[in-house]
Amino acid sequence: MSEASHSIVIICEGPADHRTAPAIADRVLSSSAEWLVPEMLHAFREWRGLKRHEPFLAWKQVHTLARAANIRINGFFNGEPGAPDAYAARQALALLKVAGEDPIDAVILLRDSDNDEERKRGLEQARAEVSNPSSPLLIGVAHTKRECWVLAGFNPLDERERAQLDALKQELGFDPCLCAEELTAQQDGAKRDAKRVLSVLTGNSIDREATCWKECAFQQLEARGQNTGLAAFIQEIRTKLVPLWTGRTL
Repeated sequence: MSEASHSIVIICEGPADHRTAPAIADRVLSSSAEWLVPEMLHAFREWRGLKRHEPFLAWKQVHTLARAANIRINGFFNGEPGAPDAYAARQALALLKVAGEDPIDAVILLRDSDNDEERKRGLEQARAEVSNPSSPLLIGVAHTKRECWVLAGFNPLDERERAQLDALKQELGFDPCLCAEELTAQQDGAKRDAKRVLSVLTGNSIDREATCWKECAFQQLEARGQNTGLAAFIQEIRTKLVPLWTGRTL
């Protein structure tokens, strides 16, 4: 890692989150300064987990790793019980402090809401304890799931995809790309399951998913992502991460 690089830890649920959120963040970074060209971003930032050779830190690993590191913390925040995910976030941040590898220049806490909007409050409770402008802590909460963020960037590429989207609109009674927050089902394969809807539109293609966040205009991502947490996450990147390189927010 060069002197100009910054090491960014991402704590998320799995590989799909790791594909999506850093790619969106990279687009914001590359638009923040002419010298942060996409082809050279690897020289200016690294995405990592607890250790630098790991791509991310999974939420499901945090408790086990914290116990192994003999980390003991309480579950109260400013005298009040923590909201969902507050305790897990506190554990994760303590783990980075004692078992991570320096330097850590920023941390991203990424979660699906799964229809529980208290999860965002829990992450904010944990962040309030360790706020440090020189080492920003960012929050991204996808409501209801990561797939809703991808749907915000979906634009039909051909007649087949256009027909699939039209059929979904008729089935659901709304446009899932404009109102992804209404995809609230938690059962896999249910009518309003965001995973099912995205699968229908992209054919389970990782490459087709990627075009949704790579080629879509930011204005569309933000407009469609107002109610899914995507617009808020993009703003977190602009105001907290970008200044590590530019010294100013976008």
